[in-house]
Amino acid sequence: MKVWLVAGGAGYIGCHVVKAMREAGENVLVVDDLSTGDKEKLPDGVPVIIKSILDERALEWIFGEYEVEGVVNLVARTQVGESVEHPLAHYRQNVEGFRVLLSAMQRAGVRKLVYSSSASVYGTPEVDLVTEDTPCTPVSPYGQTKLIGEWLGEAAHRAFGVDVINLRYFNVAGAATPAMADKRVLNLVPMVFEKLTAGQAPEIFGDDYPTPDGTCIRDYIHVADIASAHVAAARYLREHQGVARTFNVGRGQGLSVRELMQVIATVTDLTEVPAVIGRRPGDPAKVVADATNIQRELGWKADHSIADMVTSAWQGWCTQQAESRSS
Repeated sequence: MKVWLVAGGAGYIGCHVVKAMREAGENVLVVDDLSTGDKEKLPDGVPVIIKSILDERALEWIFGEYEVEGVVNLVARTQVGESVEHPLAHYRQNVEGFRVLLSAMQRAGVRKLVYSSSASVYGTPEVDLVTEDTPCTPVSPYGQTKLIGEWLGEAAHRAFGVDVINLRYFNVAGAATPAMADKRVLNLVPMVFEKLTAGQAPEIFGDDYPTPDGTCIRDYIHVADIASAHVAAARYLREHQGVARTFNVGRGQGLSVRELMQVIATVTDLTEVPAVIGRRPGDPAKVVADATNIQRELGWKADHSIADMVTSAWQGWCTQQAESRSS
């Protein structure tokens, strides 16, 4: 039986990808070291091998034991600030881990790859809509590792025929079910929830940007839409050969931080007035995806609204808060 190997499949985005692939009728196998993942979030019956992709022998065993049709690589350290403080850890996991995985794929003759990339590869673009041809000038070690990962996959395509699709995610939030919500308070939406539930003012990092309301504009996308993009990419790879493509995965619509705060206030009924503090270094004024190519070539588009995203994230947050109080 052929399976898709989802590396990092027990993580926040990974478990959504596994769920979407299973619901689409795909057979899935997960490899994850569970450093940030939770196998309880995975659908029943999905095999989980608790190993790091840095473990070359473990990967050789997996590829020998299972008939792997293709690989979805979601393994990465993802926090920009952490990457500045600990760049070597990011390079080891994101670059060396991926090199080890590609080497195992080469020996096993596995030739299909979906790679989890990021809009952070663009750095601070000065365009209204970011296309896949927008120059990549990442400003953090994290962004650098994601761009190097794209280069590695494309080098493998040229050297030994791996068909690869790089998916550049924009700003991800939400949850397919409350139990699958991201438990970490690392991104804007959960950071706002944390402040609001503590009766504190959420923080806006700068309101003097060249945007209509002075706050940064971003392209926010529901994690379930990110997951469905992986299904579309995997199926495209099954049907086509000689593929080495990169696609933006976003809604193609910008929302300012202040506008997002207003949506959150409506969903949560919590109305603490945001406090404006200083800018964060390296934050671009506007990063919004041009998602034309993935819509045209893979037949994919985002189905969920910003309200859907925030509502699902809030339901997950409330569930986790209730569980914490009862434990």
